[in-house]
Amino acid sequence: MRPPILRRLLRRVASLAVCAVLPLLTAHAVPAAAAPAAAGLRQVTGFGSNPGNLQMFAYTPDDVAAGAPLVVALHGCTQSANAYYTNSGWPKYADLWGFDVVFPQTTSANNALSCFGWFDQTESTRGRGEAASIVQMVEYAKQTYGSDGRRVYVTGLSAGGGMTADLLAAYPDVFAGGSVASGLPAQCATSQAAASGCQTGPQKLSPAQWGDKVRGSYPGWTGPWPRVAIWQGTSDYTVYPANATALRDQWTDVWGIGQTPTGTESLPGGTTRSVYEDASGQPAVETLSVSGMGHGLPVSPGSGDRNCGSTAAYFLNTICSAYHTGVFWGLDTGTPGGGDGLPAPAGLKVTGVTDSTASLTWNAVGDAASYSVYRDGAKVTATASTSFTDTGLTAGASYRYTVAAADSSGAPGTTSSAVTATTSGGTAPAKCFTASNYAHVTAGRAHTSGGHAWANGSDQDMGLYNVFVTHTLRESPAGHFVIADSGCQAGSS
Repeated sequence: MRPPILRRLLRRVASLAVCAVLPLLTAHAVPAAAAPAAAGLRQVTGFGSNPGNLQMFAYTPDDVAAGAPLVVALHGCTQSANAYYTNSGWPKYADLWGFDVVFPQTTSANNALSCFGWFDQTESTRGRGEAASIVQMVEYAKQTYGSDGRRVYVTGLSAGGGMTADLLAAYPDVFAGGSVASGLPAQCATSQAAASGCQTGPQKLSPAQWGDKVRGSYPGWTGPWPRVAIWQGTSDYTVYPANATALRDQWTDVWGIGQTPTGTESLPGGTTRSVYEDASGQPAVETLSVSGMGHGLPVSPGSGDRNCGSTAAYFLNTICSAYHTGVFWGLDTGTPGGGDGLPAPAGLKVTGVTDSTASLTWNAVGDAASYSVYRDGAKVTATASTSFTDTGLTAGASYRYTVAAADSSGAPGTTSSAVTATTSGGTAPAKCFTASNYAHVTAGRAHTSGGHAWANGSDQDMGLYNVFVTHTLRESPAGHFVIADSGCQAGSS
């Protein structure tokens, strides 16, 4: 049964402080209740009793077999399932790697800004409200699509990110992993009044106190715990970066590992990835900090394997988060769903690079006769050693490596988690960004003064600061932007 009318009205008033957006954007946002028009996305009804009054949409590629993974993707405030389907990049990898995607949708009937109720315990806790509705969608997918219950993952942006953390805490028996983008720690706010305070600065709790909020969400559960990726822009002034730190503290404490990363690496888009490994040497938690990015989901439009999504309000052109999240969960290799044969080698790391080589090491696997090394998904060598140096690489380029142990018959076992090696040298090409003035400022490519937007670096006047004025900005060198409306060649110097 839905809440009484008075409570619902109070939620609408309080929601104005939740995942706050500029009045101009809010006034002209696409209504979240609009029926998705994109091909391939369809609405599903009758998935359960639906105590949270949500809508279910799904993308199910034609050639995905039963037993495939399932990803649940939660939109942010003022957004819709269709917006997330269209812009996030998840359908691309559903096609490429073979899995189904469920896009839950809330509406203004639940919340004035169509935010998921991450701050409301009647919506975000085990067996109640929206959280229960989302789990019913998962059960429907398992029964109807044959989704593998061991490989169910949830991801979300902003309010959807807050609900993602709550779901991971309340249902660790349902979700094997999660990804929180510009979101909040699990049970950061347990009332409407506390929501805004969490966004701008969560409570200063110890890792153990943050971890207790997870442990208290499903008392008696001792593991296994979900593997959690945390995405955050350093210039996010809607959900402040302190939330990413709190999320890291929360989930590393739950896993029983320290808050010092096992390793760090640089990824495209000014992204720094920090990895926190479990006792077996596998990544349990990772943080991905995107330098200069504002509030939104990182995407990277393009046709490359690591490009995805499209830019729009709160979909920011920096890096393809869907790709890197999918790799972290093992969607590209079928792990960590439990593979046949030998276990995955632990401790894979990059020990050195030159302008044409990348050196790797990993831990030995018992009974392994050899190891297969894969670069960007293609096998490059088989070796009896636990180290390898790849040669003939391009300067200034990034390569993703995985390793699998093989038995005496040559049959490979489970593939390791991936690491990225970036060779030295080379010149980074210029980047081009087309977006509204509001989006440019939000993404850290421009700033405001006197009601106008001004390009960072060149200080060119871009006109009024709103969502109705659009420009193309060209970045070269890093952090220096010029207006390039007449044409922008990203690869030029």
